Amino acid sequence: MIRWFIVAFFATTCVPLAFAENWPGWRGPRGDGSSLDTNVPTEWNVETNQNLTWKTEIPYTGHSSPIVWDDHVFVTGADENQLRRMLMAFHRTTGELLWEEVVSESPLEHKHKLNSWASGTPATDGQYVYVTFLDQREMVVAAYDFSGERRWFVKPGVFASVHGFCSCPVVFEGSVILNGDHDGEAYLVSLDRASGETLWKTSRENKTRSYCTPIIREIDGRTQLILSGSKCVASYDPRTGQRHWILDGPTEQFVASPVVNQGLVFITGGFPDKHILAIDPRGSGKIDNASHVKWHHLNKGVSYVPSPVAAGRYFFCISDGGIGSCFDAKTGDIKWQERLGRHHSSSLVATTEHVYFLDDDGNMHVTKASDEFEVVAKNPLGEASYSSPAIHNGQILIRGEKHLFCIGSP
Repeated sequence: MIRWFIVAFFATTCVPLAFAENWPGWRGPRGDGSSLDTNVPTEWNVETNQNLTWKTEIPYTGHSSPIVWDDHVFVTGADENQLRRMLMAFHRTTGELLWEEVVSESPLEHKHKLNSWASGTPATDGQYVYVTFLDQREMVVAAYDFSGERRWFVKPGVFASVHGFCSCPVVFEGSVILNGDHDGEAYLVSLDRASGETLWKTSRENKTRSYCTPIIREIDGRTQLILSGSKCVASYDPRTGQRHWILDGPTEQFVASPVVNQGLVFITGGFPDKHILAIDPRGSGKIDNASHVKWHHLNKGVSYVPSPVAAGRYFFCISDGGIGSCFDAKTGDIKWQERLGRHHSSSLVATTEHVYFLDDDGNMHVTKASDEFEVVAKNPLGEASYSSPAIHNGQILIRGEKHLFCIGSP
């Protein structure tokens, strides 16, 4: 039976649930968009300040998502005029910009029109903040302390893609793990959290661009780092980089991150074909559809960029074109499919009661986390948004095109 595997940065905050859990990296403390908070707001109005704690300008562009550790909110951005990649720290209770630091300076790489020059969401273990960018043809990874002082800076590998760069650090025990899938000598790499030294580096044989951030779970006594991309879905040991299993296909490129629910791993993507797979992750070596794929959907409602979320017995996703879907996690039965916006880039987040769908126009649809379609509220942000929300202490932090918003009671 699968149980939650809490990665190292969350393990350091093992406090009673009456206290807020931090949102320390891409998709939160479990890497799957789920929040244990029970008092998260469902309605707000930024024009009338209803449920708006603060709103502050972000001086640099980017699609990376905010992360939260206690009273610090960290966001990355690109200074397009000065060709600089930036890390910013804001005060969580006031929105004040505490400091900003230049991580790297390099020419702006070619990218897809829906990508940005600061798309990798940072991660933190409560001591350091880890950030990633592209320096022409090399991945840059750096660590900063909470005062903004750089602790290390490394270039663990090359990276080339016509769509640009995005890789989100994943903190695990004493390491920081990154996906280096690209059109070349693709790899996964693990760096020492304290020094940036390479601990292991594993080749990805299909050498194809993808942008999936891995998820880590302990499954039947075996720790698995699972990701899609590079023409496959695969599982690795995050301590050694050795591969547990691999499923070929079902398509070439992926962006959305996997989630785990009801004993299954859910994959959604990609390009050129769109699929949703429910995979039994207990295999070894090369596995196949007949033995390990428990259900499979094609095309309608499948997301390429937005990552899905699981809540209760259900699996929720939103297509890039705005079709929201609820599936029975075990059987794949479609419970509902409804339009929830024009276009979506943001990944889903969920509490035990609600699922949050943020579209590119900045409209947040909040639905019940159930098999009955019910929109609780539709909340306009007033500006475009391409990043994913963070939830902390009954508040939602949303990065808009120009501002960072803190939604909820002070």
